[in-house]
Amino acid sequence: MKRTIALFGTILVLALAGTAGAALVPGVFDPGNTGCPVSTFSAGVLHLEKNCPTPTNAAAQAEITGLSGQTFTSAAFTLASAAQCQGGSPRFNIFTSGGTFFLGCNNVIPVVNGDGTATYTFTAATLLANGQQVPTPTGTITSAEVLLDVEGTADLTNISVNGTAEVPVVVPITKADCKKGGWKTFSAPKFKNQGQCVAYVNHHGTHGKAPAKPAHSKPAAQPGHKK
Repeated sequence: MKRTIALFGTILVLALAGTAGAALVPGVFDPGNTGCPVSTFSAGVLHLEKNCPTPTNAAAQAEITGLSGQTFTSAAFTLASAAQCQGGSPRFNIFTSGGTFFLGCNNVIPVVNGDGTATYTFTAATLLANGQQVPTPTGTITSAEVLLDVEGTADLTNISVNGTAEVPVVVPITKADCKKGGWKTFSAPKFKNQGQCVAYVNHHGTHGKAPAKPAHSKPAAQPGHKK
């Protein structure tokens, strides 16, 4: 399996002009075409998986869009269990005008929920409370991602940055996606009728073809993690 982007039903892509905003874009970094990283989103869960030794130059990840120009205030995710936190991974990579900042699950004290899940919240206060192992992001955000680059799996829910929930944006890709009431299922953008949905597909030029895969940058290495 080569570089993978999560596809199901309609394709998860960024909303285009007029609908752009915060969104999650599942994908992988796999320059050696190892096929070992997997990133999918289903039923509210971002599943990240790396089926090869940690030193392998590969990562399962998801870009987080719509943050450019903002100042970092908070980020959070919930893992299926605290056991899925393996050192500094999974983590947020926050790229800003001030540099690159790593917010790993081991850098804050999690809240273990009643169902066994564990929530990791990153703010200036929570990072300080755990000894300020890593700097709090400064400057304005240029890009961001959440990733797993150690061998294993992680199931993330309730992903948020600056208080905004991060989920994939689903848009129609083919005319068939608009038919049989399919146009009613989209919310970003939202359509008034089937014709408007079809016009959207025609305007954005896919004509039944899947859009190009978004480029994913090499995840920057966190101190203590070989990349």
